[in-house]
Amino acid sequence: MLLVAAYWRTNLTMRQLGPLFGVSKSTADRVIDHIAPLLALAPVRRRHPADTVLIVDGTLVPTRDRSVAASSKNYRYSTNLQVIIDANSRLVVAVGRPLPGNRHDARAYGESGVDQAVKNAPLLGDGGYRGTAALIPHWPRPNRPLTPEQEAENTVHRRARARVEHAFSRMKTYKILRDCRLRGDGVHQAALGIARIHNLALAG
Repeated sequence: MLLVAAYWRTNLTMRQLGPLFGVSKSTADRVIDHIAPLLALAPVRRRHPADTVLIVDGTLVPTRDRSVAASSKNYRYSTNLQVIIDANSRLVVAVGRPLPGNRHDARAYGESGVDQAVKNAPLLGDGGYRGTAALIPHWPRPNRPLTPEQEAENTVHRRARARVEHAFSRMKTYKILRDCRLRGDGVHQAALGIARIHNLALAG
């Protein structure tokens, strides 16, 4: 487990990582292939408590595997990872399947499967989730500016949504989410494992 966590944290190559643990490059690779899936965050299989509020957002992870990546707004080939957190505990509830980085958040929300974790709870999202079940901020219309009440509601909404950005910031201290060399399911397994480690750190 320590070898896998060190790999995600440092993003070293197998040739660099193996000697740190006194094993060969191929052994380090086998350990990661075997242990990483066991550390994955488990999907939510129950209804949420009545007071639960969830927050959804997408983050771009630069990825070498072009089959799950596309040139995106960060000017790199990236994958779009949809993440849902609990607004109260700030724990990660779900991480969606990676999609090409040019995929719009509203579309990625459904296609990634992350919507299955919402169940009965209200969900907050930014304006990119228009047309989904997410509660989004008020938007001004031509010749119809926002009222003071709507501005105040948007401020509360923005402050709550900042919590998912904080979760992304903590998860991306693991350098593998800044330049992922893994292929196939690797980026998803890494994101799920890092989400679980993030939750364990918060839960103490």
